[in-house]
Amino acid sequence: MLNIGGSKLTLLMEPLGYRNDCLDREDLSGWSRYRVKKTTEFNMIRMMLALGAWMFGAFAASAEGNLASQPVDLPDLVLESATLKLSQTEYQLETGVYYRLNITADGEEEFAVLFPELVRNAWFNQIVVNDLEVKAHGLYSLEFDAAGTFTITFVPIRPGRYDFWVDGYEARGMAGAFVVN
Repeated sequence: MLNIGGSKLTLLMEPLGYRNDCLDREDLSGWSRYRVKKTTEFNMIRMMLALGAWMFGAFAASAEGNLASQPVDLPDLVLESATLKLSQTEYQLETGVYYRLNITADGEEEFAVLFPELVRNAWFNQIVVNDLEVKAHGLYSLEFDAAGTFTITFVPIRPGRYDFWVDGYEARGMAGAFVVN
C-alpha cells in the first residue's frame, strides 16, 4: 500500500516483510524516485503472483462433488462360524473413494472384528445396525453377540496395507487385509 501524507511519503509493504517509513520528498529526486516506484511495482507484482498461486492451489486441491455420496459396494465380509473362515481375506481399495462394506455373522459364535489401522487411516461416515445409524469418530471393534449385519461406510485416506482380524481367531485363519492404493 502506498500512503502519501503531508510532506512525507510512506511505503508500507508489511505483508511481504518490507517497511520503509517517512522518506522526505526532497530525498526522492531522479534515481531514488525511480527506484521506489520500481520496487513498489515489483512488490505489487510479487503480491499478485503469490495471491494467484494461492488461489490456483486452493482450487486444484479441492475435490469435486461430495465424497460421501454413492458409495462403491464391496463384497460382503461373512464370518462363518461353522468353518471359522472369512468370505473375503483381501480388499483392494483406492484413496479418496467412498466404500460401503457389510459385515455379517450367523450368531453361532461371538466374534469381535478389529481393523484399528484402517480406522486411523480412513474417514468413517457411519455404522449402521438394523437401520440405526451410529456416527463414530473412533472405533475399536465390531462385536457380534447374535446374528446380524454391520454396514460401515468409509473413505480411505492413506495408502497402505491394513490388517483386519477376528479377535482370538486370527491364528485359525480369520484374518485379512485392506490394501489401499
